[in-house]
Formats: sequence, C-alpha cells, structure tokens
Amino acid sequence: MQHAQIVQDQLGEAVLQKGKLSLTGLQERLFSRLFQNLVYAQIWEDPVADMMALEIGPEDHVVCIASGGCNVMSYLTASPAAITAVDLSPAHVALLKLKLAAARHLPDHARFYDLFGHADQPTNPELYDTYLKDKLDPVTRAYWEGRPYGRRRIRMFTQGFYRHGLLGRFIGSAHVASRLGQVKYDALLSAETLEDQRRFFEENMEPLFDKPLVKFLGRRPAALFGLGIPPAQFDKLAADGSGDVIPVLRERLRKLMCDFPLNDNYFAWQAFNRGYGPEGRGGVPPYLAEENFATLKANTDRVRVLNRSLTDMLAGEPAASRNAYVLLDAQDWMNDGQLNDLWTQITRTAVKGARVVFRTGGTEDILPGRVKEEILSRWTYDAEMSRACFEADRSAIYGGFHLYRFNG
Repeated sequence: MQHAQIVQDQLGEAVLQKGKLSLTGLQERLFSRLFQNLVYAQIWEDPVADMMALEIGPEDHVVCIASGGCNVMSYLTASPAAITAVDLSPAHVALLKLKLAAARHLPDHARFYDLFGHADQPTNPELYDTYLKDKLDPVTRAYWEGRPYGRRRIRMFTQGFYRHGLLGRFIGSAHVASRLGQVKYDALLSAETLEDQRRFFEENMEPLFDKPLVKFLGRRPAALFGLGIPPAQFDKLAADGSGDVIPVLRERLRKLMCDFPLNDNYFAWQAFNRGYGPEGRGGVPPYLAEENFATLKANTDRVRVLNRSLTDMLAGEPAASRNAYVLLDAQDWMNDGQLNDLWTQITRTAVKGARVVFRTGGTEDILPGRVKEEILSRWTYDAEMSRACFEADRSAIYGGFHLYRFNG
C-alpha cells in the first residue's frame, strides 16, 4: 500500500504543474486520476523508428518507459543484452508482464497472436488459465483477475482489447462523432493507393475541422485527455498552430491518413478499424510478426519491469552502465526541475556513445534553455537522424522526434 501511494504521488508530480485551484490545475488533477488506469492498450510510438535511431546491439542495456509494452517487446526482437522498463501506471506494468509471460509460455505464435493480435477470441481466457496465470506474480495476476465491472479483466481480450483503455475509448468516441458527421472509414481501409487515401482525407475529414462543434471540442484540453495529452502538452500543440490547436490536429491526422500506405501502417488500422487489419493487412508491431516469435520467446528473461518513475529507477543504477534510453513524450509533462533531475541521472548512468530518443507534442526540441548547460553540453543532437526518424514514424501523432548521443 505504501508503494502504491508513492507511485500515485509521483504520477501527480509528473502531471501537475499549475496551482490546484486554477482551471489548468483542476484539469491536471483529472488527467492524473485517469492515468492511474489503463491508458494505452497499444503504445502510440513507432518502435521501428525507435530501433532505426537506437541501432540496438547485443551489448546494449536499454532503459525505457513501458506504456502499452509494444515498444519493449519489439526491442527484444533486436536481442539487446537487457531492457529495464518502468511505468507509473500499474495497469501498464501488468500489461507488459502479461505480454512477457505469454511470449515465454504460450507454445506457438498462433496462440500468441490470438491473444495480442486478434485480441478478441472467445478462447483467450482459456489460454490465460491454462498457460499464464500460474506464471504471473501475485500483483499482476490480481490485476488480470480483478472484477471492476463484474467480469475478470482478462475478458477484455474476448471483446477487442484495443477498444479498451483511455485511448481505446477515445477512438470509439471519435468513431461515433464521425458517424454523426456521415463519415465511414470503409472506403479509406480499402484504399489501394496513397492518392486514394489523400482523396478520402480531403473529401471526408478536412470539412469536419470547419464544423463549429469540432472546433469547440478540439480547443478544450480535457477533450484530448483520451489521447494521453495532459494540459502542459496541449499548450505545446497549440503553440505549433500559433495558439490554435485545430490546424495542428488537422495536420497530424493528414499525416496518419495520407503519408504511409495502409498496407504497412498498423497505427492507421488501430485508429480507423479499432484493431489490427484482417489477415495481416496493415502490418503489426515487430513483436507480433511470426518470423520474430522464436527470438522473442528466447529473450523474454532479459526484461525487468518496475512500477516506478524513470528518474528514481536510474538513481539506483550504477554509473556508466546504460546504452540506450527511450523517454517517449514524458518530458512534455515535466517542469524544469524534473527535467534536470532526469538528465542528471541519464548522464550519470550513460556510457560513451549512449543514445536517447524522445518525442515532443510540439515541433521543437524542448531541452535547450531548460536543461543545464553543463549537462546538455555533454550530449550531441543528431538533427539528420532525428528528422529521418520523424518522417518514418507511422504513428503521426507527434510534432518532433529527437535523438541525442552521449559524448562521454
């Protein structure tokens, strides 16, 4: 109970930047409460772009934020020496531990894919009962066997798991709003060319952004909580639109719909089909690909999963011991003190040549002028690779992808 309270306090500290009685402060407190439960059934950062930047090798010890766990599982296909994954959400920790147990103990890829690829099979609870539940630690098992709505949580995998969580419900609400606007995504999902995808966007989606209700909701920070965007990150999005978030949202949606072929963008399928495409259409994260299953199974014991903050975890690690760091977009949530505490520990634990990748809601790198010069000067920003990885990131939700390399 004491550990749970500490984690809850840390989550509040990660989000809360304004006074408790201000409107923004109240919004931050609401977001903090929402984030204590499952937010991302699937992570919304492209692990292929991450691995392109990190160039993970067999000697590397990777440190990352777990979120939905798709990143951690996909990094395992590169066979690093070790991965330490942390998250302040106990739900995300339980999800990653379930994925690791499934890769380790399910006998074949078909059943693994039933659980996390189809994620809607009526036999999935039986897989859990037969192969997994006795392999889980008590806290993780209690989570999946908990009954917050009268049924075990593991039954989410019979109903379309990716429809659950804060993001899944947000996408469901967006589908309802689309239907009210007479927009159906069948034509998009059957598109054969990028030109077909662009035409669908121009004819069906662009007009929605001119509707008063869309403008009204889109300009309210609380309306975007379902995307995992706290008020501080909302402000960065709006800054890219000269104070108006609507053109930014329009451009991010355009990139998701138009810049990548639908036969190789599982993020688009998650957004517009609420699950991965049928018969593999649209691709899947690397960890779900059949050709990677044997490697994944062999490497599951290389992961350590902790319900802690990244800064606190790193403070307990040896100096000069880590090679790669994945921060997702967590820094967008941080004040200057939190940023400097984090980068102090990253710099202390990094080996020469270590890489750090992160994303930002806005376009610009947020570290210069905020992280102390004596710390940041020990790192080199790789602008060329950052730009290449941003362009390759199929998730399309962020304004920037950033790569730093440690000078030693």
